[in-house]
Amino acid sequence: MMATQKKTIVVFGATTGGKGNSVANALLLDGTFSVLAVGHNLSKPPGQALIRRGATVVGGDLNNLATLEKIMEGAYGAFVVTSFSDDFSQEQENSQAKNAAEVAKRLGLKHVIFGGLDHVMLSTRQRNVPLYDVKREAETHFWELGVPLTSVQVPCYYENFVTFCRPRREPGEDAYTITMPMGDLPIHAMGVYDLGPAVVNIFKAPEVYIGKSITLFRDALKEQEFAEILSQCLGKNIRDSQISLENYEQQTSKSFADMFRYLQTMSNYDEDVIHQLNPKARSFQQWVEEIKWTMEDL
Repeated sequence: MMATQKKTIVVFGATTGGKGNSVANALLLDGTFSVLAVGHNLSKPPGQALIRRGATVVGGDLNNLATLEKIMEGAYGAFVVTSFSDDFSQEQENSQAKNAAEVAKRLGLKHVIFGGLDHVMLSTRQRNVPLYDVKREAETHFWELGVPLTSVQVPCYYENFVTFCRPRREPGEDAYTITMPMGDLPIHAMGVYDLGPAVVNIFKAPEVYIGKSITLFRDALKEQEFAEILSQCLGKNIRDSQISLENYEQQTSKSFADMFRYLQTMSNYDEDVIHQLNPKARSFQQWVEEIKWTMEDL
């Protein structure tokens, strides 16, 4: 008897790490769907690793409408993540999402999952967090066209502690500081590679998740708690900054400060969701233990 052909999921941003790569790898590990991984720099390790694991890997992005149609033709579903520009320009992300939504609708894709962020405008009636607001407006194109959609809103990633929030050595001291202007409030977070298995389970239950917006997180920790776990796992003296939002804005930008102002108000997370969709999602401490070799140069 001939084997039934697997349905294909197109995964955008799959060859550069992050959300798309997490989803592509999880789909391959699960084996329910075939994977068409889309991205740039196909000769680099993430793309080559996907090929070895059985994915079809093609060059492309969400910017070219004609190419996009060829890539998505015949697919069952897609995982879509738009990319913001350095100035958080609305134009680029809106164009990418509009292209993807139009093609998905025209080709009749059965399930699209959009990797987005929390809906600030719906929560606060204010438009003051560019990184979040742009994602929300991009997502709107899918809803307006009636694309079968699940919106997956992600929190801060643990991986920020390797880049954006990496512990900084204090001059003249054998000590380090992490900077997250949250005061005594927790910040919701998870590992980016724990997103993939959750997305796989959403694709496998379209009757449950199409038409829904889902917010994920694994740990909710205060800045001091993040610092304590980093200290314990890395064997370093790592402290929380206790920086005010006003001082943080002076040192960075209003856009980033506004993001933390919003994060201080967030209360719409359901801690049971990630355990349902990915029971193996790692705690922050588990994640640090796994990646601490990358921070040996502190």
